[in-house]
Amino acid sequence: MQSFNFKKLTSDAATAFNRAVQYTEEKLGSAEKTELDAQFENLSERADKTKIWTEKILKQTESVLQPNPNIRLEEFVYNKLEKLDPSVKRPAEKETNHEILGVSLVGAGYDIGPGTAYGTALIKCGETEQRIGHAEKECMHKVHSHFLIPLRTFLDGDMKTIQKERKILETKRLDLDACKNRLRKAKSQESHTNAEAELRIAQSDFDRQTEITKLLLEGVSSAHANHLRCLNDYVEAEMFYYGRSYEMMQSLQKDLSRFCRRNSIQRWTLT
Repeated sequence: MQSFNFKKLTSDAATAFNRAVQYTEEKLGSAEKTELDAQFENLSERADKTKIWTEKILKQTESVLQPNPNIRLEEFVYNKLEKLDPSVKRPAEKETNHEILGVSLVGAGYDIGPGTAYGTALIKCGETEQRIGHAEKECMHKVHSHFLIPLRTFLDGDMKTIQKERKILETKRLDLDACKNRLRKAKSQESHTNAEAELRIAQSDFDRQTEITKLLLEGVSSAHANHLRCLNDYVEAEMFYYGRSYEMMQSLQKDLSRFCRRNSIQRWTLT
């Protein structure tokens, strides 16, 4: 067993050394490099663009949902802790700015006097702001579950797998080109025969890994289709939120207009 492990260790070290030599010679321009076909390169480029822009969209959407960077950091930490220990309990959900404003307006209305026009208006405004805050939370929850989570799952799952397989493909490509170089440099018949056998194995490993990686890269099309559905869910969530907010503010504005007219008539009557 010890002899086998030693041989394997020696073989792995030799393989790593050959890859390093091949990589260095390629950078210096003194070794040939196997190029992948144009279709594969296009698929790779599309995957890279998808990864970069998905990360940016994810980050910016989180900033829109929660502009406060300190709260975003807190949520990030709790997400990590929950993955390590599901029993971890996060603090109660924070109130939105609309809800906080609503509480202040309602408090002011009752303190000034709910029997006065101004006090009543403050209470009405506060209650509307609170309802808008509740609608905002619903929107945030839907965007998080239907948009952010699928995008993050793609980055943490499919995209990481693609990156891993592409790295494996690069090592197989280095092994293949190292074998090609050894075959070109072989001088004796025995070394030439051994180099040819190694090249056949390396070519087979490279071709198999190329197909595996290509299939994963082609799967990005399915990810795009899924992201499109998620984007539609995001737009629907925002549309509902802004639509409800508009309806509530429109109703509030009508109430305030009546209060203003009524108050003006009362003041005119008193004079």
